[in-house]
Amino acid sequence: MNAYVIDAFEFCRVKEHRDGELKVAELPRLAEEAVDQTGLVRWALKGGTNMHGHPQLNLSVTGSVKLMCQRCLAPFEFMIESDSVLVLAPDEGSADEIDTLLADEEVEVIVGSRTFDIRQLIEDEALLTIPLSPKHETCPDQLVLEPEKEVEKVSPFAVLKNLKQ
Repeated sequence: MNAYVIDAFEFCRVKEHRDGELKVAELPRLAEEAVDQTGLVRWALKGGTNMHGHPQLNLSVTGSVKLMCQRCLAPFEFMIESDSVLVLAPDEGSADEIDTLLADEEVEVIVGSRTFDIRQLIEDEALLTIPLSPKHETCPDQLVLEPEKEVEKVSPFAVLKNLKQ
């Protein structure tokens, strides 16, 4: 059996904890967004229950991936940092009910399973951190324009004033 496939409900019941690293190359959808596949994603997953007794996963994903700046078209290192709380539901109907009950924007309710692929969950979380239009904060080749010196504006009536004298 795949080391990344777990029984999500059992994982939460026994309060299991796992962590590891994945290369960007091992995450096909993330690799598609990246300029190259040299990055690394570190993850930690902890099972438990929330205050209402629902199975809950705490997922932390960190790492880096090279993206293409949409402004200057140069690659740059993007830091992935995400901590999320995921409450598990047995089906879509229950997920909607639990989501309404919790009414918490910080918690996401997802459908769990006995064959839950945590690699896909890690990749989803990493992809959610990437901006739609990735850009450097300041592009390296961006021209720094010097502020223009104030030019003294001469009134068109100044010429008339001089004629009067």
